[in-house]
Amino acid sequence: MNEKLSILNSKKEAALLGGGAKRIENQHQKGKLTARERLHFLLDEGSFEEIGMLVTHRSTDFGMEKEKYPGDGVVTGYGTIHGRLVYVFSQDFTVFGGSLSETHAEKICKIMDMAMKNGAPLIGLNDSGGARIQEGVVSLGGYADIFYRNTLASGVIPQLSAIMGPCAGGAVYSPAITDFILMVEHTSYMFVTGPNVVKTVTHEQVTSEELGGAQTHASKSGVTHFACANELEAIHHLKKLLSYMPQNCEEQAPFEVYESGDEHRPKLNEIMPENANQPYDIREVIEEVIDKDSFLEVHKDFAENIVVGFARLAGRSLGIVANQPAFLAGVLDIHASTKAARFVRFCDAFNIPLLVFEDVPGFLPGTDQEWNGIITNGAKLLYAFCEATVPRITVITRKAYGGAYDVMNSKHIGADMNYAWPSAEIAVMGAKGAAEIIFKKEISSAEKPEEKWLEKEKEYSDIFANPYRAAERGFIDEVIEPAETRIKLIKAFKMLENKVVNIPRKKHGNIPL
Repeated sequence: MNEKLSILNSKKEAALLGGGAKRIENQHQKGKLTARERLHFLLDEGSFEEIGMLVTHRSTDFGMEKEKYPGDGVVTGYGTIHGRLVYVFSQDFTVFGGSLSETHAEKICKIMDMAMKNGAPLIGLNDSGGARIQEGVVSLGGYADIFYRNTLASGVIPQLSAIMGPCAGGAVYSPAITDFILMVEHTSYMFVTGPNVVKTVTHEQVTSEELGGAQTHASKSGVTHFACANELEAIHHLKKLLSYMPQNCEEQAPFEVYESGDEHRPKLNEIMPENANQPYDIREVIEEVIDKDSFLEVHKDFAENIVVGFARLAGRSLGIVANQPAFLAGVLDIHASTKAARFVRFCDAFNIPLLVFEDVPGFLPGTDQEWNGIITNGAKLLYAFCEATVPRITVITRKAYGGAYDVMNSKHIGADMNYAWPSAEIAVMGAKGAAEIIFKKEISSAEKPEEKWLEKEKEYSDIFANPYRAAERGFIDEVIEPAETRIKLIKAFKMLENKVVNIPRKKHGNIPL
């Protein structure tokens, strides 16, 4: 038996060494952790159970049969984060550059299947040069097997992807299907075609970082939700993200013990500027309403005219969607609509209630927006709110104009509770523009058109630029003092916690993609 144990231990030692000490050193010199080191920092101490440690590839072409490494470039298994079960795979760049082979893919698929069967989140740590070209089509088939499972798992279990190194070609589509992507600045990148191909085809000179680095995808494309300074920060964000999510679509998000106290927030009475056109930061409102230091903003550097993220209210996990008056006046445009729609759908899939702060002057006008599909893209956000069955509450802080009023979780599209501050203006458009249209003849024929315009603007404003007409109709459930917002929301979400919605039977809807 001692001899057999010796053989087992030698195989385990070989697996733990990955591609060897020299390649591990190269990984560290690039400022990157190894696959196993990442799992060490991600999972609770001593909780990791590895599956498939001794798997090797089956390729015999191009001399591959002479070069085999136990584990075949990916570490897979399960463990816990803050005591909660998760399934993980961590690609090992020290073994064939983390390239995906038939068996590498099989290991990942096995973990994905187990995650689905047992209803626990899946976390992928990506660090791979792409498909293993020595294996040809079987490695491409392996990618497709993973994509298929990503799609089956979507909306069933949370799927998180951390890009810790290269992720190029077909490899990018697995993270793209998952719920959240995190990237590391200067050491990770994502693109379908690399700088060399781009130069050959389009004659553009671009670096890997410029083409597909963390900041590029965080601010320009919106592909990544978080750009992290280093790998440890990315791992910290993974853990924090999970803390707001349930294990699966059948469960509720974790509830943190909360002791109620004075929920009055007088600072909220002072946030709104006297001038209706003056900006303010909606994050100040969010921070005053939610539990202290509980806001985790998602997509912070992308489509900054809308703010989305997770928070807690009296210990309950919430998804927040808020127009941002401090950027483009908080208008809805293509990027803001798709950013918010994706977030709303995630929250609805995993039973996370939605809180909306509304201050929106409308949709962004212009040929660029119209020609690039603001109609269908704006409809994505409308569709996402309409189909959401979780508790939904809206607080209108100031402007709620035109079709954007409808889209931002209005009572008409199924919101459960709609509050307005006294500063709210619920109308088809701003008073100035409305007066110009309604009283065009009177203004043009007046002796002093500018004075008449101001007079009519005030007349329209007195009638519509307030929340009371909407409240009279029942479109607003209550006009509240800003300082009472937190109290009202705590009570309302508590009231809605057993909400049930019966939707029409169908295979699935057809969201305007």
